[in-house]
Amino acid sequence: MGTESMGLRESKKQETRQLISDHATRLFIEQGFEQTTIAEIATAARVAKKTVTNYFARKEDMALDHHEEFTATLARAVAGRAAGESALAVLRREFAAAVERCDPVAGFAGPEFARMIADSPTLTTRLRELHDRREEALAEALAAAAPGDSPAIAPRAAAALLGAAHRLLFRRIQELTLAGEPNERIAATVAPEATYTFDLLEAGLEAGFGADSEGGADA
Repeated sequence: MGTESMGLRESKKQETRQLISDHATRLFIEQGFEQTTIAEIATAARVAKKTVTNYFARKEDMALDHHEEFTATLARAVAGRAAGESALAVLRREFAAAVERCDPVAGFAGPEFARMIADSPTLTTRLRELHDRREEALAEALAAAAPGDSPAIAPRAAAALLGAAHRLLFRRIQELTLAGEPNERIAATVAPEATYTFDLLEAGLEAGFGADSEGGADA
């Protein structure tokens, strides 16, 4: 009974968190992020103002509520790759799959959401911070698997290159979304552009880690 009760409480917490996030995002889209107050969000979600701040320490995280998933995605893919598979190979494959399913974490969040971010200096800044945190997490994952004879800066250099590629492609998806393109057309445009982008990285990552190393460009 204790385990079941804990499970129900956790489920209720998740429901409340999602409810607050959904109402906040709706208000942000309708009114603008900067113009929307915590009190308005609490009223819309029918919870106390303190409940909102208990669930979300930062107002931005009500809109970017998948930020933990976003920052962990690249590092998790690298840490879980098969033996002999390179970081570039797994991230190329994972991004292609994300584009195929039009994953919101890759940038497929719809025109209203994309406009909400583009129109808010606060959300734009927060998104840059999340890209930076994702790159840092990737560098840690690469460092954990780097060959002992590789330069100390190699994991950070590789993470900077791979992170920049993902940042560029995320912005490209947002750009096409704001231009009014449907997800299917965006995916058809971005898929070959991603191939081109990752191909450009291959030679540099191979030189930095070595073709046959775990962090190298070749699988």
